Amino acid sequence: MFKTPFILRHQRKSTTFVGMTSVNTKLRSLELLAPARDAEIAIEAIKHGADAVYMGGPGFGARAAAGNSLDDICRVVEFAHLFNARVYVTVNTIIYDNELPLVEKMIASLYQIGVDALIVQDLGVLRLDIPPIALHASTQCDTRNAEKARFLQDVGFSQIVLARELSLKEIAEVCNAVSVPVEVFVHGALCVSYSGDCHASYMAKGRSANRGECAQICRLPYDLTDAEGRRIIEGKHLLSLRDLNQSNHLAEIVEAGASSFKIEGRLKDISYVKNTIAYYRRTLDKIIDSNPECYQRASIGNVDVRFNPALEKSFNRGFTNYFLLESQPQSIASIDTPKSQGEVVGKTISMRGNSIKARLHTSLANGDGLGYFNERREFCGFRLNRVDGDILYPANPLSIPHGTTLYRNKDKQFDDVLASDTALRTIDIDIVLRRIPTGIAIDISDSRGASATVGLDLPLEVAKTPQQQARQRVLTKLGGTIYRLSNLTDTLGDIFVAASTLADFRRSAIQALERSHRASYRYDYRRPELHNAQYPDSRLSYHANVANRLAEELYHQHGVISISPALETSAEEAKGNNVVMTTRYCLRRELGCCLKRKGSNNMPQELYLKSENMRFRLEFDCSRCRMRVIFAD
Repeated sequence: MFKTPFILRHQRKSTTFVGMTSVNTKLRSLELLAPARDAEIAIEAIKHGADAVYMGGPGFGARAAAGNSLDDICRVVEFAHLFNARVYVTVNTIIYDNELPLVEKMIASLYQIGVDALIVQDLGVLRLDIPPIALHASTQCDTRNAEKARFLQDVGFSQIVLARELSLKEIAEVCNAVSVPVEVFVHGALCVSYSGDCHASYMAKGRSANRGECAQICRLPYDLTDAEGRRIIEGKHLLSLRDLNQSNHLAEIVEAGASSFKIEGRLKDISYVKNTIAYYRRTLDKIIDSNPECYQRASIGNVDVRFNPALEKSFNRGFTNYFLLESQPQSIASIDTPKSQGEVVGKTISMRGNSIKARLHTSLANGDGLGYFNERREFCGFRLNRVDGDILYPANPLSIPHGTTLYRNKDKQFDDVLASDTALRTIDIDIVLRRIPTGIAIDISDSRGASATVGLDLPLEVAKTPQQQARQRVLTKLGGTIYRLSNLTDTLGDIFVAASTLADFRRSAIQALERSHRASYRYDYRRPELHNAQYPDSRLSYHANVANRLAEELYHQHGVISISPALETSAEEAKGNNVVMTTRYCLRRELGCCLKRKGSNNMPQELYLKSENMRFRLEFDCSRCRMRVIFAD
């Protein structure tokens, strides 16, 4: 009689990690960081190549509509850690005094389920009684320069997310000033204001972006008027920016010193995340593969993507590099529409009845979604009912002028592919099957560095026929797991082992390997706070978003003398004439009326934006190329 398998040896091979950089290597780990609205999307992001995911927790995330339960986050953690991928949870709202105990309790729970780090805006979190979980400084911390980044590092943050507006030179200055990994947004929707420094939604609608309730004021249509209310431009989306796309400049961002490359989109659907992550995984791998002496992936595993990713096929308002390459890009706004335009597919030639003859650059399919700009530059969409060569049959009657550019913002065939199982991520394993005095043993090891040996008490019988091929068929059956057999060494010769017994033995070995890996997984932990660190400024206005006594205490302890409370906590501060947005985007420059360019001053000095019952005054700081949006009434 044989007994159940037992572990002979439990060996751990691992590298201790600090941040994303191994302490025993000079290689810089490059992290592709994916958004996740829920657990399903998070798991698919990891399958498609993400090194880390960020997602909302049960509360206090800057996307209130993207919260997740502890059980769902735990499920993501268990899957991600199989590939040494990380899970970051957003706790990036400002926090009121009465909420501090709730946040404290939530953070303790997140630590217990194995979350790798918290993404934090409110520095009051640093004064909570919490476990030593790693803290990342959110983009809502509004880190625009090296001095601010160095302070955040010195008070205990393990990773720093930069403002989206920075140029390559500015990114490099920050990276050279700190020793912790620097995180940079590389793709997705852009806030027109510096993140964390936008109060337009709160002042105009009573919905605070710093509390996860942004009303997307920047995506609304506005009239541009002068001081007397005379209309200059009517009904345009004058604060709506295009979407960020740095895929062509990823290598330059890496060279500037960034280590984490973030995709925006915690409210995006699963198809968007699959497509963008697969595309950036391929792009980042090319950089790593061409510089193996400098860079390494921040997670492990073979990523097999079963479609050809294309960024233009996912939601986008047109793309921009923002300020990465130059301080004054020509055009960064999507003034005519905040909707997804998609890819250009051709132009109309003529119409006959309800059919459109078009000159197409690519083939279309029944069910595709198309769009065009009408004579008022309004974006109009329609669905294709049928396609016959270059003749298009819309689902509803419409009239489009000759020469109109057509866009496809829904590729039916591409979306159908993305709705299927589009990626597999696996870990290579090696198996050695051998005799022991009481039976047989499996030595199993993997590409993560984990290993285990499992023994099985078994009477040894010599078979009448060769057995190696039969055993190989059983041991390579790894379907339903994340493992892929790389090497098999079978030294049993003609010893007979029943297929069912060997299958159970294989499963036991896999379980032992996973226990070995879980035991060897290494977390980053919160950095120590340097009590002599000085905040760059001695006075803080409401723009610093200080909303609780613990944040106020921390700033005072680090050299701040005067602190004005956050608008959300002070009725006195939240009166009219407040600067509600500070933006590097300049509407004058976008419209070709920059005051610094000769012959371009063909607009009134005083300008206002008006939408519904909201009115904002625009203020231009030409010396610093900044625009301020001021709540007028």
